[in-house]
Amino acid sequence: MASTLTVRKSLSDRAKARARRQARGRKKIFGTVERPRMVVTRSSKHVFVQVIDDVAGNTLVSASTMEAVLREMSGDKTAKAARVGTIIGERAKAAGIDKVVFDKAGNQYHGRIAALADAAREAGLDF
Repeated sequence: MASTLTVRKSLSDRAKARARRQARGRKKIFGTVERPRMVVTRSSKHVFVQVIDDVAGNTLVSASTMEAVLREMSGDKTAKAARVGTIIGERAKAAGIDKVVFDKAGNQYHGRIAALADAAREAGLDF
């Protein structure tokens, strides 16, 4: 069964390539109740993380740099992303989630994405 990916013409080549990588990854990554999907969304300024149960279609826990605690935090974007990783790990543990499937959503595992993932692992998440 071939996946049909529609990419808007107005997107840049980099955005089209990222959309293709994201679709390719989503074919293989699926979250369950026992092991939900932790998806990381990155913009030029902020990082957003959600732990999603794909079976029910529910977001179980989330964190982002848009939260008041992190907006006041000084430091670079990588340090803020690491703090988001710590927060999502703590919130997931409080919700009874120990294992997740990591979905980097077409982004490179580098910089802010890697810092967030490492901090989430240190907070006790297994992926």
